[in-house]
Amino acid sequence: MKNFKIGDKITRIPLIQGGMGVGISLGRLAGSVAKEGGVGVISTAQIGYREADFDKNPAAANERAIGGEMKKARAISPDGIIGYNIMVALKEYSSHVKAAVKAGADIIISGAGLPTELPELVKGSLTKIAPIVSTDKSAKVILKYWDRKYKRTADLVVIEGPQAGGHLGFHKDELEKYTEESYSEEIKKIIATVESYAEKYQTEVPVIVAGGICDKEDVQKVAALGVDGVQVATRFITTEECDADIRYKEAHLNARKEDIAIVKSPVGMPGRAIMNKFMKRVMRGEQISHSPCHGCLVKCSPKEIPYCITDGLINAVKGNVDDGLLFCGAKAWKADRLETVQEVISELF
Repeated sequence: MKNFKIGDKITRIPLIQGGMGVGISLGRLAGSVAKEGGVGVISTAQIGYREADFDKNPAAANERAIGGEMKKARAISPDGIIGYNIMVALKEYSSHVKAAVKAGADIIISGAGLPTELPELVKGSLTKIAPIVSTDKSAKVILKYWDRKYKRTADLVVIEGPQAGGHLGFHKDELEKYTEESYSEEIKKIIATVESYAEKYQTEVPVIVAGGICDKEDVQKVAALGVDGVQVATRFITTEECDADIRYKEAHLNARKEDIAIVKSPVGMPGRAIMNKFMKRVMRGEQISHSPCHGCLVKCSPKEIPYCITDGLINAVKGNVDDGLLFCGAKAWKADRLETVQEVISELF
């Protein structure tokens, strides 16, 4: 894989650090990865959870924190490539995108739904845009839509595979169906689709693969498929620079392979997480009381949900791991010690 370009900046290593909310990938982690030559990514999902007014006015708290975390990242890496992961499923999606552009995002990576309006929201800025897709079908839909409506294409495309962590872009039966070999064929189809639009617009559109990238062997396997880089998220949780509480990191270090499971989020999407006391309560069908709504996801009815995803993720990042939702990738169990960002990158490349 060669180093890829985002705007006027070129990576020194073909790596994007995946966005992890709530509060897992903030300014310190993103800045540290950017400093090493990769793309550092800040997640905007409930990014303002530590702000004093978060409970009363989460929208304002989140918008303020979007700018604040970029300042922290830029203090670490003034000239590195730093962007945001912004979920389409967020109620405040458009305001998050505008705040990210204002903060000086080099790129916005957007999934958890198809980012149909993203080109309009960044219009007139230097911020580059990248959809996250999981199938060739979804790649064709979003690229065709942007082509027809905005007369443009993506600046980069992230393919998120079935071994990824957090919310997944597959139905549960699809997760069971895909093997490493069959999904490799899907990746090749997506690359061909992206290349057709890159050719149409006479530009380069780097294709990045995410999901289950843990070591050098994983990187080499996807590189052989013809992709331009990898996106790695879970691997950076157990770093000193990760923005989460040490107890959150230790929960990942202590996780066994059999502890990692496909779970259902309150909004119906399948996800991957560590099976802990909290998730066992959820799986038993227990109704877990929650705080007043913080207005995070569009498709959420506070009166009907079994638990609040915001509460679960905030508990986790603060270190209350028994009462928290511990999202992770399929290979989280492989981490066995706390490392630095630099050490993780050296093990990937």
